[in-house]
Amino acid sequence: MDYRKMLAVTGMPGLFELIASKGDGAIVKSLNDGQTKFVSSRAHQFSHLETIEIYTAADNVNLLDIFKAMDAAGADLPDAKDAKALKAYFEKVYPDMDFDRVYSSDMKKMVNWFRQIKDAGVTWPEDIAEEETDDTADEASNG
Repeated sequence: MDYRKMLAVTGMPGLFELIASKGDGAIVKSLNDGQTKFVSSRAHQFSHLETIEIYTAADNVNLLDIFKAMDAAGADLPDAKDAKALKAYFEKVYPDMDFDRVYSSDMKKMVNWFRQIKDAGVTWPEDIAEEETDDTADEASNG
């Protein structure tokens, strides 16, 4: 599964994979239960994860940078219901985060989304680029 196809949909819990876009909405597949459904753009807004940015002490960073830091840390994820544990976790994993503007509800979403992404086996964009480069090199040597 490709990170670039991951969506958050307002009013719906969890993350979704974009299957197809339509003029009046999108067909999405839930990472939670695997169900595929049509979601109307009249009732919901869609946010691609690759477009979400997080406040830091300097410039904003892409959510992917936070996820990669979480992945590299290898630390156990905190209980998403414990605001103090969330803040302590992110202070260790990504200390440049602006904790005055990134709320505990945002940190909770990041932990829950990261857990869903890891469970679903979603690949990060660089991993995809490396796979495509390897495939291209294989095709060139076979051609």
